Amino acid sequence: MSEPLSGIAPNAEARLGRILKSIAKWLAYFGGFLLTAAAIMTVFSIAGRAMIWAGLGPVPGDFELVELTCAVAVFSFLPWSQINRGQVTVDILVDAFSPRVRAFLGMAGDVALTIASVVIAWRLWLGLGERLPMGSDTLRTLLMLGNKPYYTETTFILRMPVWYGYALSMVGAAFFAIVCFYTVWRSVNWTIRGHEGPIL
Repeated sequence: MSEPLSGIAPNAEARLGRILKSIAKWLAYFGGFLLTAAAIMTVFSIAGRAMIWAGLGPVPGDFELVELTCAVAVFSFLPWSQINRGQVTVDILVDAFSPRVRAFLGMAGDVALTIASVVIAWRLWLGLGERLPMGSDTLRTLLMLGNKPYYTETTFILRMPVWYGYALSMVGAAFFAIVCFYTVWRSVNWTIRGHEGPIL
């Protein structure tokens, strides 16, 4: 017979956890797709560069595309890693503690990551505002985007607006912060129960 759930709204926490985990999984798939596409494009670009004699050449703007896809992919993977407790931890000392202390230390780690995720999302949002050439002054003030830039910053070869990468990365960064807040709730409930529970 399983023990009854205790903590702060444990059933709602479990339901939300399943929803967030499903979204995080699909976001991670998207990041994996981007990295795979970047790897394939890099192979074609290197092969083309090696076969200039045959009339081939590198993919134009290959390094710009790799920069963009890798940045977006990193932010796409962070929520999946966080919800599955996949971040790097040092367990040599922690394993000697009682389950309740381990749950508390896990909660402290989740709180620290939540603070970091909010700072990252905030700074990324401000960076997006510095490069996004759209929106009225009133809307930009409401969204805390700052003043509109004088010109649209673009990449050197493809002339692709730099804000594309910021906007796409912002999706993952914002969701990472949401998942971090959820994991704090989950770890508080684990601490109340006196041990860490299964990750749904």
